Amino acid sequence: MPSLPKSPRLRRILLAYTVNQLGTWFGYVALAIGVYHHTHSALAVAGLFIAARLLPALLTPVLVALVEFSERRGGLSRLYVVEAGAVLGLAALMLWHFSLVGVLILVAIDGTAALTANSLLRAAAAHTAEVEAPAGAVETAQRETNAALNVAFTATVALGPAAAGVVVTAAGSPLALLVDAVSFLACGALLLDVRPQTPDAGETSVRARLRAAWEHLQTVPQLRGLLLTEALAVVFFASVEPVEVLYAEATLRAGSWGFGLLVAVWGVGMVLGSIVFARAVRRPLKPMLTWGTLAVGLSYIGFAAAPTLAVACAAALVGGVGNGVQWPALISAVQQMTPRELLGRLMSSVEAIGALCPALGFALGGAITQLSSPRTAMLCAGLAATGMTALFLRIARGDLTAPRVEPPPSAPVGVASLAHRVEIAENESF
Repeated sequence: MPSLPKSPRLRRILLAYTVNQLGTWFGYVALAIGVYHHTHSALAVAGLFIAARLLPALLTPVLVALVEFSERRGGLSRLYVVEAGAVLGLAALMLWHFSLVGVLILVAIDGTAALTANSLLRAAAAHTAEVEAPAGAVETAQRETNAALNVAFTATVALGPAAAGVVVTAAGSPLALLVDAVSFLACGALLLDVRPQTPDAGETSVRARLRAAWEHLQTVPQLRGLLLTEALAVVFFASVEPVEVLYAEATLRAGSWGFGLLVAVWGVGMVLGSIVFARAVRRPLKPMLTWGTLAVGLSYIGFAAAPTLAVACAAALVGGVGNGVQWPALISAVQQMTPRELLGRLMSSVEAIGALCPALGFALGGAITQLSSPRTAMLCAGLAATGMTALFLRIARGDLTAPRVEPPPSAPVGVASLAHRVEIAENESF
């Protein structure tokens, strides 16, 4: 298990992140069940998930740059207040006058604020770890911080849905949404003095800040290749999600409890994977990134071949471990190749990948299942995800190298920092 951060600010960031993720599960379960009960339409539930991901993924980079550019205090806390307001509106719609259009609009607002807040929170954690780290230990401090955040995330994955399900069953969706809103307000209070603003790198507008992030991606092709490869991998990773219920109930004939067991075992694997990453923060990221991807792919192949629920659960445990290692390894690699003043914007790209690409994966998995069978969909996803390992190996091996950039003597501090990080990306493999 990772040790708790020594910094009081990092501890508050970790607590806020944990509370936020736990509360988000209450909102997720409450909305999914509430919308279905009001509409009795799987299409309406699918629309809910798309609204929470598609528009937010497109708007998040712009909003991150806007909040960073603002000199007003408490920008990060205000995002959580916006989330709380949207969720309170959703609770009112569920309780008094249901409107699917209203729900989708509020979910899109909540999702945009959530992705933006997560991006800035990740960047703030990395900034704080860098500033407070001993000399020569910046990367280790950032990885330890990512490890702690990842353990918190996987723990909420394991506990959040069950706790939310109990509350929704006992008291209904509106109360669970109120719990979600309170969690956002608590996060805002915890982060009042955490400023998402970054050091001035010479950008004078939101457009200039977005252009600076884009230019960094052009300057460091290894980073660009890493993000593109992860985006494609996430499509394949997510393609099994709409298939899992049918796979458990029709293919394995294990019923709803079998589906729940598969999800729970995957969650346990994620917790174990997060502990593995936490205990390996000083090791190279390349093996964790590549082998984590391979474990997810092999687990899907295991699903395709599993004759019984027990074998499928064993495959789920392997996949969960890979999942729990691969994502924080990616985040740490992105942070290692990104200057401090661009972290928020690059983290928004990572969050956008995590929101947009699963929607494409859902469509892919559903289409393959419709044309063939759940086992075929699992096999296709497994083979594709396993194949992504070769791409990650190619990137990590350094085939895509970052050019050396020497800043002029009069260059602003931010440009000098960018050039220094480019030099690191060129000379050190992750």
